Amino acid sequence: MPRFEPLPPLYAILDPELAGKRRPADVLLQILQGGAKLVQLRAKRLSSRDFLELAREFCPLMRSFGSRLIINDRVDIALACGADGVHLGQDDLPLGAAKKLMSNGIVGVSTHDPAQAREAERAGADYIGFGPMFGTSTKETGYSARGIEMLREVRTAVKLPIVAIGGITEQSVGEVWQAGADSAAIISDILRADEPAEKVRRILALGQRA
Repeated sequence: MPRFEPLPPLYAILDPELAGKRRPADVLLQILQGGAKLVQLRAKRLSSRDFLELAREFCPLMRSFGSRLIINDRVDIALACGADGVHLGQDDLPLGAAKKLMSNGIVGVSTHDPAQAREAERAGADYIGFGPMFGTSTKETGYSARGIEMLREVRTAVKLPIVAIGGITEQSVGEVWQAGADSAAIISDILRADEPAEKVRRILALGQRA
């Protein structure tokens, strides 16, 4: 089970490419001021050096809010910056190897069907990501939208905490939680908001009523 428990209802993802002209750290501050307790840093197009520099900038800010930082894909960056964990895709470092390296950290894995979810659970993932729920414009996954019914199947298939991801917005997050997701990963709906802090507050308020 993950070392944060229960899994927060919101799993915010910050991608510098979607921050527009705003400094990523300024956007992160707003997300944290809104109440997010878990944030993933995703920076696929940054060099390793720039990715690490950004992660090191994020870590103390996260700590000051009592929130946890997950690094997307890169175990080396997670270790070098002292992040709380790493999130792996199906083609990234194998889960077993990542867990050996991140012995005191959280390791999550992206899954796209019940079979992958069960395999991640058997291999010892702390949580699974599942999607894309509704399709997404922020990441090319190679998978079609999975939808609510398959999320319910995955919820039945595994006991691990589930983070649903892919096209989830303030308007659709309720049905994702109701279908069995412990947390909802939201990217563009937060990063494209004029006031990310207020957007996060509204989403978390929905979670309290779900």
